[in-house]
Amino acid sequence: MPRIARMLVKGEPAVYHVMTRTALDGYVLGDVEKDHLFKLIQKLSSIYFTELLGYCIMGNHFHLLVRMNQEENYSDEDIIHRFQLYYGEGLKNDPTKGQLPALRAKWENLSGYIKEIKQQFSRFYNKRHNRRGFFWAERFKSIIVDNGETLINCLGYIDLNPVRAGLVERPEDYRWCSLGYHLQTNNKNDLLSLDFGLREFGVKGAAQRLAHYRAYVHHKGGIGPLDNNKPLPVNQKDRFRYRCRYFIDGGVIGSKEFVDRMYGQFKDIFYSANEKKPQQINGMTSIYSLKRLIE
Repeated sequence: MPRIARMLVKGEPAVYHVMTRTALDGYVLGDVEKDHLFKLIQKLSSIYFTELLGYCIMGNHFHLLVRMNQEENYSDEDIIHRFQLYYGEGLKNDPTKGQLPALRAKWENLSGYIKEIKQQFSRFYNKRHNRRGFFWAERFKSIIVDNGETLINCLGYIDLNPVRAGLVERPEDYRWCSLGYHLQTNNKNDLLSLDFGLREFGVKGAAQRLAHYRAYVHHKGGIGPLDNNKPLPVNQKDRFRYRCRYFIDGGVIGSKEFVDRMYGQFKDIFYSANEKKPQQINGMTSIYSLKRLIE
């Protein structure tokens, strides 16, 4: 059976959780490799029509939480500016009017964005380690993520990767995740969006939003006290302390209405004869998944 086509939302901005693994054995991404991969993510996030919400680079895989915006939100001048950033010092001419539509189509595409990150990193890694062949395993995984509560839950899951792996006690102590970047660099160059999906909590200022999100992650991760605050409740069964397949394999996650609406856009790509229904995620009363998974 052929693989199911990737679900890419058209006509509106959409948030995706992307995860991709290496094809090599062991933890092959050391400090140098992680730094280079992060630089590629930085550069290509400034070229493609992305809003980078979060990321985490581990020893054998990486996660991105990214909002892909529509090309009509960008002027011709903006396209030319991104073209100049892309080609850098070697650029001799700006794109012609005839090239602009193709650039717009390319830079609003999630698959192209991830493909460039992976291909450019593969060339770097193979040259550095004097090897040939594939570096990444299969195609990347992606799920469509609703805004609000679903978004912050997914972002928290991503930032807690190094805690789950036992690398650090707190995610902000890890250099290659979004909370680490926020706290260690003060979000240098405004790389990361501060839209944590917290509007419903009434958190407005950038510093407030970050502090609220940090406390939320500590609470969800069962990490304990945050600075001088009262100890946060710890639930050892909380799925944020463990791997939750819904954040990686759920297809679409969000409110029941959101999942149902997204399925309506993509139902023709599935081979199942029966209609899919939103599946409530255990332990998360207001978040649903397109796929029913066994945990």
